[in-house]
Formats: sequence, C-alpha cells, structure tokens
Amino acid sequence: MLSLSPAQRVYLAPGATDLRKSIDALAAWVQEVMQLDPLAPCLFVFCNRRRDKLKLLAWDHNGFWLLYRRLESGRFQWPAAGDTQSVSVSARELRWLLDGLSLEQRGAHRQVLAEAVI
Repeated sequence: MLSLSPAQRVYLAPGATDLRKSIDALAAWVQEVMQLDPLAPCLFVFCNRRRDKLKLLAWDHNGFWLLYRRLESGRFQWPAAGDTQSVSVSARELRWLLDGLSLEQRGAHRQVLAEAVI
C-alpha cells in the first residue's frame, strides 16, 4: 500500500507516457517537459496509453523510488493531454485515481483546515 503525507505534492503527467522509460528518462522528463525538479520532495505519476499502468517516481535521500502499478481489469481516469505539462493533485485525489475514480468527486467533502487558537 502506498502511503503519502497529506502535505506531499503530487504531479501527474497528463496524457500518455511511454512506460518503457527508465528512472533517468522519467527524471529528465520531469525536468525538461514538466519544468519541475525531480529531486524535490514530490511524487511524479505517469500513465500509459491504455490507462491500465502507472509509474510513480520519487526522490528519497540518496536515490529514486520507482513504483509500478498494473490493473488486471479497468482503466485509470487519467487527465487528457492539454496545454499544461503537469497537473498538481492532492494525495487524496491520487488515491481517488488509484481507486478508479475521477478527480472531480462532486460528492466529496471539501478539506477544512483548522486554525490554532491561542
């Protein structure tokens, strides 16, 4: 099971990505196409054309993590390629995608941030 901090930033690469790419090629994609730092404390997520496989790339202290997920049936509700090179989502929204749900959950409760009372 993938465990994410609610504060951890997650970036999706919209559209299809060739998942034959290695860690180095995906890190270069993050830097050159997504215009982000692959060494930042973020999770970068890529999806194949059939939308049944994902690769997740993250930097951790002195090396990269590369996680791979393949669905036995069904498809991920992945954002289409558009004008933007990356889509920022919350850890909660990533869990929705991994569960086969859309990013736009109209019935979901909005996040409420509590303020400290002094």
